[in-house]
Amino acid sequence: MTAVVRSAPRSVWALGAPLLEGPVWVARDAALWFVDIKSHKVHRLDPANGDKRSWDAPAQIGFCLPAANGKFIAGLQTGLAIFDPADGSFVPLVDPEPALPGNRLNDGTVDPAGRLWFGTMDDGEGEVTGRIYRLGADGGCVAETAAVSISNGPAVSPDGRTLYHVDTLGGIVYAAAIGVDGTLGESREFAVIPNAEGFPDGPAVDAEGCIWIGLYNGGAVRRYAPTGELLEVVEFPVSAITKVAFGGPDLRTVYATTANKHLDAQGRAAEPHAGDLFAFEVSVPGAAGHEVSVGL
Repeated sequence: MTAVVRSAPRSVWALGAPLLEGPVWVARDAALWFVDIKSHKVHRLDPANGDKRSWDAPAQIGFCLPAANGKFIAGLQTGLAIFDPADGSFVPLVDPEPALPGNRLNDGTVDPAGRLWFGTMDDGEGEVTGRIYRLGADGGCVAETAAVSISNGPAVSPDGRTLYHVDTLGGIVYAAAIGVDGTLGESREFAVIPNAEGFPDGPAVDAEGCIWIGLYNGGAVRRYAPTGELLEVVEFPVSAITKVAFGGPDLRTVYATTANKHLDAQGRAAEPHAGDLFAFEVSVPGAAGHEVSVGL
């Protein structure tokens, strides 16, 4: 597990957005999908021809993940919804937290068994009301972790046995075993990142089982071994990296979403590419993605 980065991060879509999040490579149409939470947008980039498309969402949107029915599962402030790019519609599916209207959904992933895992958070980033949920086979949402203010991740190991999730303000990345039935075991500390070095945001996992974590206000992406050892740091020309995803036909292009909502006018002048979509190349590919099939 040696150094794997082969190029410096570069802006590939100059959006200048408040808060990009949730990049995911969708193999069935060979494109990268991601969202702009604060602007209520879904974006799609086809790197083969440079085509860029965008859709409006009806509320703040934290993720948009492919489903086995050919559509997508979107995580909105109002709950999970079925998104159909063909007509731009969002059909409500289930609200995991109807008693917490101040929360919103904030990142998700799909494990090899087709289960959707997603997090929630206090939109004001103060109340301790965010958790990691699993969409059950019956269509209900199961809370699987203790509460934090800002939950991030989750990400799943290539073998589907370990789930990584993040307490962003606490600076802790956790790991927990996934049972055969999908229940989550006790969380253990995987890595601790002091706030002065940046706040751990969305993780992704490569084919070697290493965990890549974007740092909000840290200006970098870190790669950790499955043992928790820090292996590599990728420096960015912007301060807030929200999440990475592996894409391209060989899964050796890393895409990174970034943000500029934390910057004042002077800060934005100093970071003209903050809020853009970035990409860089690596030698170790990412783990293959999956489609949501459980609970639909």
